[in-house]
Amino acid sequence: MLALPAWAPSGLPFKLDFPTLRNGLNFTLNTKIGDLDLLAEVPGGPSYPDLLPHTFEVEAFRVRFKCVNLPTLIRLKRAAGRPKDLESIAELEALLEERGDES
Repeated sequence: MLALPAWAPSGLPFKLDFPTLRNGLNFTLNTKIGDLDLLAEVPGGPSYPDLLPHTFEVEAFRVRFKCVNLPTLIRLKRAAGRPKDLESIAELEALLEERGDES
């Protein structure tokens, strides 16, 4: 998957591999299939162990990883307060309501 940091100019050499991920903390990537945030630390959010009870596992590209559930994602986006996060809250709340999921 071709991915570039969101801040990077087009054509910047960037290799998304294990050493890059191991040496970094947070990555906001632009990919051909959409934007992707890989966060080791959530701005304004709780620690990783505190988030674990609010996660579920997903498998993509033969890799298993954890994602926070919708209610937690909404709380984290509010806490971060970035314009792109605040813009997505209404859509996430609509998904939550549609699913009838409060967990």
